[in-house]
Amino acid sequence: MEHMLRATLLGLRIAELMGVDQAGRGRIYYANLLAWIGCHADSFELAALFGDDIGFRSDYYLLDAHGLPMLSLMLRHTGAELPRWQRAVRRSEFAATANTAVKSLIRSHCTSAGQLANRVGLDHGMPAILNNTFERWDGKGLPAGKSGVQIPLEMRIAQLADTAEVFLRTAGLEAATATVADRRGTQFDPAVADLFCERAKELTAGLLELDPWPAALAAAPHDAPLTDAELDAVLAAIGDFADLKSPFTAGHSRAVASLAAATAGECGLTAAEQQALRRAGWTHDLGRMGVSNAIWDKKLALSAVDRERLQMYPYLSERILGRVPGMRKVAELAGAHHERLDGSGYPRGISGADLSTSHRILAAADAYQTYLEPRPHRPEMTPLQAQLRLREEVRCGRLDGHLADAVLVAAGQRQALRRSLPAGLTSRELEVLRLLCQGMNNKGIAESLVIAPKTARNHVEHIYQKIGAGNRVAATLFALDNGLWERTGSRPLR
Repeated sequence: MEHMLRATLLGLRIAELMGVDQAGRGRIYYANLLAWIGCHADSFELAALFGDDIGFRSDYYLLDAHGLPMLSLMLRHTGAELPRWQRAVRRSEFAATANTAVKSLIRSHCTSAGQLANRVGLDHGMPAILNNTFERWDGKGLPAGKSGVQIPLEMRIAQLADTAEVFLRTAGLEAATATVADRRGTQFDPAVADLFCERAKELTAGLLELDPWPAALAAAPHDAPLTDAELDAVLAAIGDFADLKSPFTAGHSRAVASLAAATAGECGLTAAEQQALRRAGWTHDLGRMGVSNAIWDKKLALSAVDRERLQMYPYLSERILGRVPGMRKVAELAGAHHERLDGSGYPRGISGADLSTSHRILAAADAYQTYLEPRPHRPEMTPLQAQLRLREEVRCGRLDGHLADAVLVAAGQRQALRRSLPAGLTSRELEVLRLLCQGMNNKGIAESLVIAPKTARNHVEHIYQKIGAGNRVAATLFALDNGLWERTGSRPLR
């Protein structure tokens, strides 16, 4: 957690001591943050070769990765989940094609990182810098075998900071310094390595104790806030990359974002609520990056441990987004997209009145879109099959029926909804009910709606009669249970 943020801060400290100018420090900032993003995009291919993609990358840091040590690492992970004889065959096959396979993966990695840099509007030179992520000072890296100063200084600093942070965090300052010294002149630029070893205590002071999120945000090269349009472009790009975790999910997040926002419009939610749902749709699957493709791409039934790991990913999405200023509402929606009305969802088992209208819309939109897509254990469903599956979830009490209907309307699977409301409430009574939930008395309701107090009293009496409530508390619980009012006080379902 937060590895690349701390590596970024360490890289900037090194750059400052080396006298790198402001523009160069900006490139180092983004090189550190993006250097490993490409590995996410090729997780499917990596897992096909080495099983647990996350475990493989973790072990990668432990060696000066080239030649026989690197081949040994790859062979150790190849076919690890297979019976012994099948493992031997798989390893023999891989050894014969290892160089070609690894070069292909690394090219894919570097290209993917560069594409994301372009999508989010970074310096046009960033892709060229990121192409050197796996090059080495001694020329034994990949894919081009560059050496020495052929590798941009920004990447030479980022490479050292990346590795040094891992050893600092897992084994301490002495181990970090020893590793950098040991790889001086092989993996790392001797000048950068010498500086780190000489000033290691100063460079790493407090690095593990500080909260890296605000520190990294404060160090950002551009401190102007993004416009709404710029933020939307970044979030859409991030969502596309999250979906690249597996070929089965390509395009999933942008489809969910579009469907959730359209459903919110169908239900009469405000523009702000539609925007939050669209952004949550783009980013709800960010946490998929924290779960191995050995689980995502598994064709057989998941074990209890596999399922427990998988069910943490919405929490990871919320954790990532929740650290970004101004994104807490989006984070909270994204983190709850697998929660269900009956409490059977995950990761927290939230249920009923604790799930707002927006929560329920995102859950139904994500479920419907997922049914339309293939998964390792099943083929994609037709729109009719997906509709029937969605209705079954409603019948079992897991999804909101009214909002599932709205999703189907937004997806073009049903005619526009009659805006019918529970218990035969009228639109005006719904407005009155919402004000009741906010604690208003008859006089306050009358003033808010510009009606006579007697009319307000009549509306309240009719509401109580229709919903079987005798006071405001019962009316509020009815509204919450039926998704007619949110605790945030936002506009109710229409």
